[in-house]
Amino acid sequence: MPSRIVTLRVNDAERELIAKPSTTLLSALRESFGLMGAKRGCAQGGCGACTVLLDGRPVVSCLIPVVTVEGSTVRTVEGLADGDRLTDVQEAFVDHFATQCGFCTPGMIMSATALLDRNPNPAREDVTEAICGNVCRCTGYEPIVTAVLAAAERRRAAEGATELTEAEV
Repeated sequence: MPSRIVTLRVNDAERELIAKPSTTLLSALRESFGLMGAKRGCAQGGCGACTVLLDGRPVVSCLIPVVTVEGSTVRTVEGLADGDRLTDVQEAFVDHFATQCGFCTPGMIMSATALLDRNPNPAREDVTEAICGNVCRCTGYEPIVTAVLAAAERRRAAEGATELTEAEV
């Protein structure tokens, strides 16, 4: 099968690349677009280091042929922050020491972001289920779970403040 042009929306920008059928989404992100946040770990879908959001859902990008996601929307960890302003999840990871070596951190943040986008009030079990596909060899997971729960609380508090402000107007 010959190479073909693939168009994606990556971090809010339309992007194109010429891809072989064997080119993975991870390879496209790293090698064609220079986005190094998603890590190449096991290359078998087992570690979660390459997790990105594909049309809003967390996926391991090392297993997805990029030609199969033509026209999709991809969000990487680089596309989360607003300039220098970190997201609530990123801030919580910093505040709760949820990183050590940092290799798993982008994938963990993407899985946590997807969870909080669909469930603003997760239970501890929801968090552990959401990150179960992400392997961390350093933290013991406790700081990560704590950070995600703290991010959920921040997000709810911020939304409450926004609702109050809108109601006051």
